[in-house]
Amino acid sequence: MTDRIRVLIVDDHPMVAEGIQSILESYDDVEVIGTLCNGREAVDNAAALNPDVILMDLNMPQLGGLSATEILLERAPATRILILSMHDSPEYISSALSHGAMGYVLKDVPTDEIKQAIDTVMRGERYLCTGAKGSLEPKEDGTREALTGREQTILLQLAQGKSNKEVANTLDISVRTVETHRKNIKRKLGISTTAGLTRYALEHGVLQGTGVDL
Repeated sequence: MTDRIRVLIVDDHPMVAEGIQSILESYDDVEVIGTLCNGREAVDNAAALNPDVILMDLNMPQLGGLSATEILLERAPATRILILSMHDSPEYISSALSHGAMGYVLKDVPTDEIKQAIDTVMRGERYLCTGAKGSLEPKEDGTREALTGREQTILLQLAQGKSNKEVANTLDISVRTVETHRKNIKRKLGISTTAGLTRYALEHGVLQGTGVDL
């Protein structure tokens, strides 16, 4: 028999974790190597456990799923992370994918779909369950996803030429948070460069009244 897929479950609800573990252990080609309660435990133990796939909840104490995903992928880029969540909003799903997750599965999917998701990401492909796909479908009028107030504030700071560290100091947030917002701003606007962000800010009046001369 080929090597079994090593799966780590990270969820702060023990009954959920145990239920998923029970489902996965019914498959001969899957080995559940552990269940952890939060993102901090995942970050601290992933290297020793060496999972192929991590099933990661989003909202957890100490360290949430998105932050944990980013840290884990910095340390072990080959790890496949599947977000397993009850949230089906486009914001949650897009944010999870922008943080490096390879898939998004809602907790109320049929049990065999979790296995299907694992098999898909093991092939190096992205997996979105049906509910998640529906949430990410483009709007019929073709409009872009709006920036949040925080994203608009950070766009202004970046357009003024500030570095991620300077923005973080100004807004009293972490550099990692600034980087995440920056990624989401670029994704929402369809812009890949900082110069492009500055040009967008200028063209759309974001810099008006700031005293910035571009």
